Amino acid sequence: MVEYDKYYDVIVVGAGHAGCEAALAGARMGCKTLLLTINLDAVALMSCNPAIGGQAKGHIVKEIDALGGEMGKNIDATGIQFRILNMRKGPAVRASRAQADKQLYRLRMKEVLEKQDNLDLKQGEVTRLAISNNAVIGVETRGGVLFRGKTVILTTGTFMRGLIHIGLTNYPGGRAGDLPSLGLSDHLRELGFEIGRLKTGTPARLDGRTIDFSRLEAQYGDDPPAKFSFSKTRIMQKQVPCYIAYTNSKSHEIIRSGLDRSPLYAGIIEGVGPRYCPSIEDKVVRFPERERHQTFLEPEGLNTVEYYPSGLSTSLPIDIQWAFYRSIYGLENVEIMRPAYAIEYDYANPVQLHTSLETKLIGNLYHAGQINGTSGYEEAAGQGLIAGINAALKINGKEPIVLGRSDAYIGVMIDDLVTLGTKEPYRMFTSRAEYRLLLREDNADLRLRELGHSLGLVSKEDYDVFIVKRDAVDQEHERLKVSKLLLSEADPEFMKEFDLLDIKNSVTYEHLLKRPDISYQELTRLDPSLAMISPEVKEQVEIQVKYKGYIDRQLDHVKRMSKMESAKIPAGFDYEQITGITAEVREKLVKFKPDTLGQASRVPGVTPAAIAVLSIALKAKIEGCGS
Repeated sequence: MVEYDKYYDVIVVGAGHAGCEAALAGARMGCKTLLLTINLDAVALMSCNPAIGGQAKGHIVKEIDALGGEMGKNIDATGIQFRILNMRKGPAVRASRAQADKQLYRLRMKEVLEKQDNLDLKQGEVTRLAISNNAVIGVETRGGVLFRGKTVILTTGTFMRGLIHIGLTNYPGGRAGDLPSLGLSDHLRELGFEIGRLKTGTPARLDGRTIDFSRLEAQYGDDPPAKFSFSKTRIMQKQVPCYIAYTNSKSHEIIRSGLDRSPLYAGIIEGVGPRYCPSIEDKVVRFPERERHQTFLEPEGLNTVEYYPSGLSTSLPIDIQWAFYRSIYGLENVEIMRPAYAIEYDYANPVQLHTSLETKLIGNLYHAGQINGTSGYEEAAGQGLIAGINAALKINGKEPIVLGRSDAYIGVMIDDLVTLGTKEPYRMFTSRAEYRLLLREDNADLRLRELGHSLGLVSKEDYDVFIVKRDAVDQEHERLKVSKLLLSEADPEFMKEFDLLDIKNSVTYEHLLKRPDISYQELTRLDPSLAMISPEVKEQVEIQVKYKGYIDRQLDHVKRMSKMESAKIPAGFDYEQITGITAEVREKLVKFKPDTLGQASRVPGVTPAAIAVLSIALKAKIEGCGS
């Protein structure tokens, strides 16, 4: 084993979406950082759908951007269709989504990484960790090189013992075209980590030259497109449509005819697949009453003919794939450029992590992304950013940042993972967040920009943009409180249209804006100067005014819960000494080792009565230490 002649503060293993954010965070916070990956040509590669965002995922991307991460800027620079989903619903569930030019996305991210100060990129497969005194001190590669570092972040994606399935044929691979990572998960198991097996899949890639788009429904993006980043980014790429197609009864018959050769139904695949993103054969079997299933044909880029048929992932044999895809209206002559496949891979149960994403077993070792059982680029990137931040903070002797469930979707996700664990690929949904009215896309900067700036991740230019917006929102809100509709000057048509003829006293613009039928557009009829206010300021103020009652109730609940959420449980706390809790609860607490009382309250099987007893025990311990 040859020791490399440079000592690093942060070593990141894997250059997927988690690894990129982790490495950039470490380097931008002043740490000497190394990013190691099996293939440097696959940095930030979109292994599955060529898109960023979506329900709850868009929220995470906005939070990453607010904290100073790169994903939002990267999609703004390379996106070829932008849409805001759920526009007819409330602001809590509105979500941004964008199609990416797949190759431009990875190339731009690689360029950002290569130009980043304090960051080295190297190609190599990590097979073991170097450990001393129960803490990681570096990594060993298959090529026989030891890289030493103060902290290590594992972001291995689907590569640990990756196994690709197409029908009854299977072969090792981290994804199609890439070698798997062999040895690392066995090494983690030797160190005492609980290692599990998961499965995911991806559809075929179709040749757009062989698709009859004239027979399909085009779906265009928003015009003008709304960007992800709160910075002064601009959307410059040409915008293109997706297309909607449907399976049919013939498609379903073809799928059923191949189930005997499906690795999913033949018992060959051991890993648990994603419940919320099932394969097409799983959909057909589970929902036999459905006459058709929808797919979006998504372009993979401006300079390629490849299309991604969203929702049609499968691991069926290749001959069944040919027949199935060609059974779809408009795709009768389609050619498959890359076959669909399923992939099994190892992951480490995330209950073995602190909320900082540092492992409980090995000091200075962090896990982020699919190694924690999550699915999705956005979930991975959010974890990578937090792991990179906390690794840098630990090096500098500072306390880790922990985003609470009322702070960010990233906080909800990490708390879910480290408290509950997962036995299936974890995907973020708005329904997972109990404070989702506080955690909207539109206010991610107001929630997190200050923190990102304090960490050194948000530039002065970006921070100045934020300050201007924040102050404008405050000033506009105050103006609405004092500006009034005077009865003597009121437009009779306006008063009649909005049923205001019976009011006896003047009313403030804020009071008018609370009404569901009055927006800023209507207020502009009363005061034309309101048209000069920027759209993002008007959006923010209008949401704050219209939903004030609901927001205040959630804030009050957060305040009442904050004491329990922040009550830390000391490392190595002896649960055996606590009387008044059941053996089952004690066993759960010993196993999960929660970091706070709030986290302990969410461990399955830990009752409110047990939390009350634990609270008293913690208070007694603190008072005893104080005396």
